[in-house]
Amino acid sequence: MDLKNQKVIIMGGTSGIGLASAKMVSDAGAKAIITGRNPEKLKNALTVLPDIATGMTFDATSADELKKFYRDTGEFDHLILSISGGGGGGPFAGLDSELLKQAFNAKFYVYITAIQLSLPTIRKDGSVTMVTAGSARSPFPGTSGLAAINGALESMLPTLALELKPLRINAVSPGIIDTPWWDKTPQEQRKAAFALFSEKTPVGRIGRAEDVAAAILFLVQNTYMDGTVIECDGGMRIK
Repeated sequence: MDLKNQKVIIMGGTSGIGLASAKMVSDAGAKAIITGRNPEKLKNALTVLPDIATGMTFDATSADELKKFYRDTGEFDHLILSISGGGGGGPFAGLDSELLKQAFNAKFYVYITAIQLSLPTIRKDGSVTMVTAGSARSPFPGTSGLAAINGALESMLPTLALELKPLRINAVSPGIIDTPWWDKTPQEQRKAAFALFSEKTPVGRIGRAEDVAAAILFLVQNTYMDGTVIECDGGMRIK
């Protein structure tokens, strides 16, 4: 599919996978519309995108703010959801149920509400692409909460594809990707984790935001892809 002159919304598009996706859809000729919470991050992100790209800051956990955003944006063609709540990690025995609820609110419910509220204005045969996570399919100690959040999204995907057709609903499930998501981890700890996961991954390296963005662009452009999860994890799940 030629994306020239099409409008693509990238929620969570101010950094990492979202920003890389905005760059790729822009290079493919689309008008990128990026969103995020932080005005400064939004401003910086727009400097690396074409002049035609626009953006808006709002709290995606608020249904009212989502509704206003869609009203202001008007009709559009594709939706990419790359919002990361960042919570839900940690050993199960000490997992705080309230923090897990907050993590569900920050990603699972945001994604579902964003899709629901987009339906009046997204193109009927356009697409929605969710960024989930490899934790939904690859067991690893300390990720049970993350697995629950992302697994819930992926389990809904085929049903959504059937109910919302001809709107296509797909997902990309990244493995370990070097993005700002890791910024909260101390540098030495992050370096050690990246080295460990590089050894466990058949491709021998940590993923880049552009790796995942390329898979997202494929799903947006390929009109024969629907109800599908692409695992972009360097083969880690098969080790």
